[in-house]
Amino acid sequence: QVQLVESGGGLVQAGGSLRLSCAASGGTFSRFIMGWFRQARGKEREFVAAISPGGGTANYADSVKGRFTISRDNAKNTVYLQMNSLKPEDTAVYYCAARWGTELVADERRYDYWGQGTQVTVSS
Repeated sequence: QVQLVESGGGLVQAGGSLRLSCAASGGTFSRFIMGWFRQARGKEREFVAAISPGGGTANYADSVKGRFTISRDNAKNTVYLQMNSLKPEDTAVYYCAARWGTELVADERRYDYWGQGTQVTVSS
């Protein structure tokens, strides 16, 4: 059974930065497509970013493009989300997810495994 554990969330002022981490266990991490999603209070969960198994390809939601960077270290079974120039509207619970396959999809229904989430709060 694949387990995903996020960390690195917290409270930050607008314009600041945070780096989220997601440690995976129980599977062959280097074969998974990894994604980050977020859910703000009262809203549906939305796609943030995804990265290919080898780390060479990534895609992003338009709302975070140019500010967030997804990366992975397959030797450490960990995926990261570097978040810069944070805005109050980035406040949400952030989830990492894993899926088998070859497509960097934004549809959460196509992800097979999920972490419990980590809270990110950006104050104005």
